[in-house]
Amino acid sequence: MNRYLAKRLVGAVPTLLGVSLLTFLFIRLIPGDAIAARLGTSTALTPEQLASLRAYFGLDQPLPQQYWGWLSSIARGDAGFSIRTGRPVFVEIAQRLPATLELATAAALIAIAVGIPLGLVSALRPRSRLDLLVRVGGLVGLSLPSFWLGTLIIVLFSLYLRWLPNTGGYVELTQDPLGNLRLLLFPAVTLGLGLAAATMRMTRSAMLDVLGADYVRTAGAKGLAPRVVVRRHVLKNGLIVVVTLLGIQVGQLLGGAVVVEEIFSIPGVGRMLLTAIVQRDYALVQGAVLAIAVLFVVLNIAVDLLYGYLDPRIRLA
Repeated sequence: MNRYLAKRLVGAVPTLLGVSLLTFLFIRLIPGDAIAARLGTSTALTPEQLASLRAYFGLDQPLPQQYWGWLSSIARGDAGFSIRTGRPVFVEIAQRLPATLELATAAALIAIAVGIPLGLVSALRPRSRLDLLVRVGGLVGLSLPSFWLGTLIIVLFSLYLRWLPNTGGYVELTQDPLGNLRLLLFPAVTLGLGLAAATMRMTRSAMLDVLGADYVRTAGAKGLAPRVVVRRHVLKNGLIVVVTLLGIQVGQLLGGAVVVEEIFSIPGVGRMLLTAIVQRDYALVQGAVLAIAVLFVVLNIAVDLLYGYLDPRIRLA
Protein backbone atom coordinates (compact mmCIF):
# COMPACT_ATOMS: atom_id res chain seq x y z
CA MET A 1 0.00 0.00 0.00
CA ASN A 2 2.78 2.45 0.92
CA ARG A 3 4.64 1.58 -2.27
CA TYR A 4 1.54 2.14 -4.37
CA LEU A 5 0.83 5.46 -2.67
CA ALA A 6 4.41 6.61 -3.25
CA LYS A 7 4.18 5.67 -6.94
CA ARG A 8 0.94 7.59 -7.36
CA LEU A 9 2.33 10.67 -5.64
CA VAL A 10 5.43 10.63 -7.84
CA GLY A 11 3.28 10.09 -10.93
CA ALA A 12 1.17 13.10 -10.01
CA VAL A 13 4.13 15.47 -10.27
CA PRO A 14 4.17 15.60 -14.13
CA THR A 15 0.41 16.17 -14.11
CA LEU A 16 0.69 19.12 -11.76
CA LEU A 17 3.61 20.53 -13.73
CA GLY A 18 1.54 20.32 -16.91
CA VAL A 19 -1.39 22.06 -15.22
CA SER A 20 0.86 24.81 -13.92
CA LEU A 21 2.44 25.40 -17.34
CA LEU A 22 -0.88 25.49 -19.21
CA THR A 23 -2.41 27.81 -16.64
CA PHE A 24 0.62 30.09 -16.79
CA LEU A 25 0.42 30.33 -20.58
CA PHE A 26 -3.36 30.54 -21.02
CA ILE A 27 -3.88 33.41 -18.59
CA ARG A 28 -1.28 35.40 -20.52
CA LEU A 29 -3.10 34.80 -23.81
CA ILE A 30 -5.90 37.09 -22.61
CA PRO A 31 -5.41 40.59 -24.09
CA GLY A 32 -3.99 43.12 -21.67
CA ASP A 33 -2.03 42.49 -18.51
CA ALA A 34 -2.44 42.74 -14.77
CA ILE A 35 -1.27 46.36 -14.58
CA ALA A 36 -3.72 47.64 -17.19
CA ALA A 37 -6.62 45.66 -15.69
CA ARG A 38 -5.82 46.88 -12.19
CA LEU A 39 -5.51 50.56 -13.04
CA GLY A 40 -8.32 50.73 -15.59
CA THR A 41 -8.80 53.64 -17.95
CA SER A 42 -9.20 56.36 -15.34
CA THR A 43 -5.54 56.38 -14.32
CA ALA A 44 -2.99 57.83 -16.73
CA LEU A 45 0.62 56.72 -16.28
CA THR A 46 3.70 57.77 -18.10
CA PRO A 47 5.60 55.06 -19.99
CA GLU A 48 8.32 55.24 -17.33
CA GLN A 49 5.83 54.67 -14.50
CA LEU A 50 4.21 51.78 -16.37
CA ALA A 51 7.59 50.19 -17.02
CA SER A 52 8.50 50.58 -13.36
CA LEU A 53 5.31 48.82 -12.27
CA ARG A 54 5.86 46.00 -14.75
CA ALA A 55 9.40 45.55 -13.47
CA TYR A 56 8.16 45.55 -9.86
CA PHE A 57 5.76 42.68 -10.55
CA GLY A 58 8.23 40.86 -12.79
CA LEU A 59 6.10 41.24 -15.92
CA ASP A 60 8.99 42.65 -17.93
CA GLN A 61 10.88 39.35 -17.81
CA PRO A 62 10.73 36.71 -20.55
CA LEU A 63 7.98 34.14 -20.10
CA PRO A 64 10.34 31.20 -19.37
CA GLN A 65 12.03 33.25 -16.65
CA GLN A 66 8.65 34.27 -15.18
CA TYR A 67 7.47 30.65 -15.12
CA TRP A 68 10.65 29.33 -13.57
CA GLY A 69 10.59 32.05 -10.93
CA TRP A 70 6.99 31.27 -10.03
CA LEU A 71 7.65 27.52 -9.96
CA SER A 72 10.67 28.02 -7.72
CA SER A 73 8.57 30.12 -5.35
CA ILE A 74 5.89 27.41 -5.24
CA ALA A 75 8.54 24.86 -4.28
CA ARG A 76 9.47 27.13 -1.37
CA GLY A 77 5.83 27.43 -0.29
CA ASP A 78 5.32 30.93 -1.68
CA ALA A 79 2.77 31.48 -4.48
CA GLY A 80 3.32 35.23 -4.61
CA PHE A 81 0.94 38.10 -3.91
CA SER A 82 -2.38 39.08 -5.40
CA ILE A 83 -2.10 42.27 -7.42
CA ARG A 84 -5.72 43.08 -6.61
CA THR A 85 -5.57 42.76 -2.81
CA GLY A 86 -1.84 42.73 -2.06
CA ARG A 87 -2.29 39.65 0.16
CA PRO A 88 -0.41 36.35 -0.22
CA VAL A 89 -2.06 33.99 -2.69
CA PHE A 90 -2.14 31.07 -0.25
CA VAL A 91 -3.90 33.28 2.32
CA GLU A 92 -6.55 34.23 -0.25
CA ILE A 93 -7.08 30.59 -1.22
CA ALA A 94 -7.20 29.38 2.38
CA GLN A 95 -9.85 31.98 3.15
CA ARG A 96 -12.07 30.98 0.21
CA LEU A 97 -11.44 27.22 0.08
CA PRO A 98 -13.73 26.15 2.98
CA ALA A 99 -16.83 27.56 1.24
CA THR A 100 -16.00 25.70 -1.99
CA LEU A 101 -15.23 22.45 -0.17
CA GLU A 102 -18.48 22.71 1.77
CA LEU A 103 -20.46 23.36 -1.41
CA ALA A 104 -18.81 20.47 -3.26
CA THR A 105 -19.33 18.12 -0.29
CA ALA A 106 -23.01 19.06 0.01
CA ALA A 107 -23.53 18.57 -3.74
CA ALA A 108 -21.78 15.18 -3.60
CA LEU A 109 -23.91 14.07 -0.64
CA ILE A 110 -27.07 15.04 -2.53
CA ALA A 111 -25.86 13.09 -5.56
CA ILE A 112 -25.11 10.00 -3.43
CA ALA A 113 -28.35 10.19 -1.45
CA VAL A 114 -30.46 10.57 -4.61
CA GLY A 115 -28.52 8.86 -7.38
CA ILE A 116 -27.48 5.56 -5.79
CA PRO A 117 -30.88 4.56 -4.31
CA LEU A 118 -32.75 5.51 -7.50
CA GLY A 119 -30.22 3.67 -9.66
CA LEU A 120 -30.47 0.57 -7.48
CA VAL A 121 -34.28 0.57 -7.47
CA SER A 122 -34.32 1.11 -11.23
CA ALA A 123 -31.95 -1.82 -11.76
CA LEU A 124 -33.99 -4.13 -9.51
CA ARG A 125 -37.14 -3.33 -11.53
CA PRO A 126 -35.97 -3.09 -15.14
CA ARG A 127 -38.47 -2.06 -17.83
CA SER A 128 -41.05 -1.10 -15.22
CA ARG A 129 -42.86 2.22 -14.97
CA LEU A 130 -40.61 3.22 -12.10
CA ASP A 131 -37.55 2.38 -14.18
CA LEU A 132 -38.87 4.50 -17.05
CA LEU A 133 -39.63 7.40 -14.72
CA VAL A 134 -36.17 7.27 -13.15
CA ARG A 135 -34.42 7.15 -16.52
CA VAL A 136 -36.42 10.06 -17.88
CA GLY A 137 -35.67 12.02 -14.72
CA GLY A 138 -31.98 11.26 -15.18
CA LEU A 139 -32.03 12.61 -18.73
CA VAL A 140 -33.76 15.77 -17.55
CA GLY A 141 -31.20 16.23 -14.76
CA LEU A 142 -28.32 15.87 -17.20
CA SER A 143 -29.88 18.31 -19.65
CA LEU A 144 -30.48 21.23 -17.28
CA PRO A 145 -27.67 23.85 -17.36
CA SER A 146 -26.57 24.86 -13.88
CA PHE A 147 -26.89 28.60 -14.57
CA TRP A 148 -30.49 28.18 -15.75
CA LEU A 149 -31.44 25.88 -12.88
CA GLY A 150 -29.86 28.18 -10.30
CA THR A 151 -31.69 31.21 -11.66
CA LEU A 152 -34.98 29.28 -11.72
CA ILE A 153 -34.53 28.16 -8.11
CA ILE A 154 -33.83 31.72 -6.95
CA VAL A 155 -36.85 33.14 -8.78
CA LEU A 156 -39.25 30.41 -7.67
CA PHE A 157 -38.27 29.55 -4.11
CA SER A 158 -36.78 32.85 -2.95
CA LEU A 159 -38.63 35.62 -4.74
CA TYR A 160 -42.10 34.10 -5.12
CA LEU A 161 -42.46 31.47 -2.37
CA ARG A 162 -39.93 33.06 0.02
CA TRP A 163 -39.17 29.68 1.59
CA LEU A 164 -35.46 30.34 1.90
CA PRO A 165 -33.30 33.49 1.81
CA ASN A 166 -32.15 35.00 -1.44
CA THR A 167 -28.51 35.17 -2.51
CA GLY A 168 -25.96 37.11 -0.49
CA GLY A 169 -25.35 37.41 3.23
CA TYR A 170 -23.10 34.37 3.37
CA VAL A 171 -22.16 33.21 6.86
CA GLU A 172 -19.58 30.59 7.79
CA LEU A 173 -20.57 27.21 9.19
CA THR A 174 -18.76 27.86 12.47
CA GLN A 175 -20.58 31.16 13.01
CA ASP A 176 -24.16 30.15 12.21
CA PRO A 177 -24.56 26.46 11.22
CA LEU A 178 -28.28 26.70 10.48
CA GLY A 179 -27.96 29.91 8.49
CA ASN A 180 -25.02 28.50 6.58
CA LEU A 181 -26.94 25.35 5.62
CA ARG A 182 -29.99 27.39 4.57
CA LEU A 183 -27.84 29.49 2.26
CA LEU A 184 -26.02 26.47 0.80
CA LEU A 185 -29.15 24.43 0.09
CA PHE A 186 -29.96 26.13 -3.23
CA PRO A 187 -26.44 26.08 -4.70
CA ALA A 188 -25.85 22.49 -3.49
CA VAL A 189 -29.03 21.31 -5.23
CA THR A 190 -28.09 23.25 -8.35
CA LEU A 191 -24.63 21.74 -8.44
CA GLY A 192 -25.62 18.26 -7.29
CA LEU A 193 -28.60 17.59 -9.54
CA GLY A 194 -26.53 16.87 -12.64
CA LEU A 195 -24.16 14.70 -10.64
CA ALA A 196 -27.12 12.84 -9.11
CA ALA A 197 -28.47 12.10 -12.59
CA ALA A 198 -25.10 10.81 -13.79
CA THR A 199 -24.69 8.75 -10.61
CA MET A 200 -28.14 7.25 -11.03
CA ARG A 201 -27.48 6.18 -14.61
CA MET A 202 -24.07 4.74 -13.76
CA THR A 203 -25.47 2.92 -10.71
CA ARG A 204 -28.28 1.40 -12.76
CA SER A 205 -25.89 0.19 -15.44
CA ALA A 206 -23.39 -1.23 -12.94
CA MET A 207 -26.07 -2.98 -10.88
CA LEU A 208 -27.62 -4.58 -13.97
CA ASP A 209 -24.22 -6.00 -14.91
CA VAL A 210 -23.69 -7.42 -11.43
CA LEU A 211 -27.23 -8.81 -11.20
CA GLY A 212 -26.54 -10.85 -14.31
CA ALA A 213 -23.31 -12.34 -12.95
CA ASP A 214 -23.05 -16.08 -12.22
CA TYR A 215 -22.11 -15.67 -8.57
CA VAL A 216 -25.23 -13.59 -7.91
CA ARG A 217 -27.47 -16.26 -9.42
CA THR A 218 -25.61 -18.90 -7.42
CA ALA A 219 -26.13 -16.96 -4.19
CA GLY A 220 -29.85 -16.77 -4.90
CA ALA A 221 -29.99 -20.48 -5.75
CA LYS A 222 -28.43 -21.32 -2.36
CA GLY A 223 -31.43 -19.80 -0.65
CA LEU A 224 -30.07 -16.40 0.39
CA ALA A 225 -32.74 -13.77 0.81
CA PRO A 226 -32.88 -11.20 -2.02
CA ARG A 227 -31.99 -8.38 0.40
CA VAL A 228 -28.91 -10.28 1.57
CA VAL A 229 -27.83 -10.95 -2.01
CA VAL A 230 -28.20 -7.27 -2.90
CA ARG A 231 -26.39 -6.05 0.21
CA ARG A 232 -23.51 -8.54 0.22
CA HIS A 233 -22.88 -9.17 -3.46
CA VAL A 234 -24.64 -6.73 -5.76
CA LEU A 235 -24.27 -3.37 -4.06
CA LYS A 236 -20.66 -3.68 -2.94
CA ASN A 237 -19.34 -4.94 -6.27
CA GLY A 238 -21.46 -2.61 -8.36
CA LEU A 239 -20.32 0.45 -6.44
CA ILE A 240 -16.75 0.19 -7.77
CA VAL A 241 -17.71 1.83 -11.07
CA VAL A 242 -19.89 4.37 -9.25
CA VAL A 243 -17.04 5.33 -6.91
CA THR A 244 -14.84 5.95 -9.94
CA LEU A 245 -17.44 8.29 -11.41
CA LEU A 246 -17.96 10.10 -8.11
CA GLY A 247 -14.22 10.55 -7.63
CA ILE A 248 -13.90 12.24 -11.02
CA GLN A 249 -17.10 14.25 -10.77
CA VAL A 250 -16.49 15.52 -7.23
CA GLY A 251 -13.03 16.63 -8.31
CA GLN A 252 -14.61 18.51 -11.18
CA LEU A 253 -17.09 20.12 -8.76
CA LEU A 254 -14.18 21.94 -7.11
CA GLY A 255 -13.34 23.70 -10.35
CA GLY A 256 -16.81 23.70 -11.86
CA ALA A 257 -18.49 25.65 -9.07
CA VAL A 258 -17.54 28.98 -10.66
CA VAL A 259 -20.96 29.64 -12.19
CA VAL A 260 -22.92 28.46 -9.15
CA GLU A 261 -20.81 30.48 -6.72
CA GLU A 262 -21.26 33.58 -8.86
CA ILE A 263 -25.04 33.13 -9.14
CA PHE A 264 -25.53 32.59 -5.41
CA SER A 265 -22.81 35.04 -4.27
CA ILE A 266 -20.81 32.40 -2.41
CA PRO A 267 -17.30 33.65 -1.55
CA GLY A 268 -15.54 30.49 -2.71
CA VAL A 269 -12.49 29.70 -4.80
CA GLY A 270 -14.54 29.57 -8.00
CA ARG A 271 -15.87 33.09 -7.63
CA MET A 272 -12.44 34.33 -6.60
CA LEU A 273 -10.94 32.65 -9.67
CA LEU A 274 -13.46 34.29 -11.99
CA THR A 275 -12.69 37.73 -10.56
CA ALA A 276 -8.96 37.08 -10.79
CA ILE A 277 -9.23 36.11 -14.47
CA VAL A 278 -11.17 39.29 -15.30
CA GLN A 279 -8.58 41.41 -13.49
CA ARG A 280 -5.59 39.48 -14.91
CA ASP A 281 -4.39 38.63 -11.41
CA TYR A 282 -1.82 36.15 -12.68
CA ALA A 283 -0.47 34.91 -9.36
CA LEU A 284 -3.95 34.34 -7.90
CA VAL A 285 -5.22 32.50 -11.00
CA GLN A 286 -2.16 30.27 -11.12
CA GLY A 287 -2.28 29.49 -7.43
CA ALA A 288 -6.03 28.77 -7.40
CA VAL A 289 -5.92 26.45 -10.41
CA LEU A 290 -2.92 24.62 -9.00
CA ALA A 291 -4.66 24.20 -5.63
CA ILE A 292 -7.75 22.74 -7.36
CA ALA A 293 -5.52 20.39 -9.37
CA VAL A 294 -3.81 19.16 -6.19
CA LEU A 295 -7.18 18.47 -4.56
CA PHE A 296 -8.34 16.64 -7.68
CA VAL A 297 -5.24 14.42 -7.70
CA VAL A 298 -5.52 13.67 -3.97
CA LEU A 299 -9.19 12.78 -4.35
CA ASN A 300 -8.51 10.37 -7.21
CA ILE A 301 -5.73 8.66 -5.23
CA ALA A 302 -8.16 8.26 -2.32
CA VAL A 303 -10.70 6.68 -4.69
CA ASP A 304 -8.08 4.19 -5.90
CA LEU A 305 -7.30 3.27 -2.30
CA LEU A 306 -11.01 2.73 -1.69
CA TYR A 307 -11.09 0.06 -4.39
CA GLY A 308 -9.23 -2.33 -2.14
CA TYR A 309 -11.96 -2.09 0.47
CA LEU A 310 -14.86 -2.51 -1.94
CA ASP A 311 -13.26 -5.45 -3.73
CA PRO A 312 -10.49 -7.39 -1.89
CA ARG A 313 -9.57 -9.05 -5.19
CA ILE A 314 -8.06 -5.74 -6.31
CA ARG A 315 -4.43 -5.53 -5.32
CA LEU A 316 -2.70 -2.17 -5.28
CA ALA A 317 0.93 -2.51 -6.31
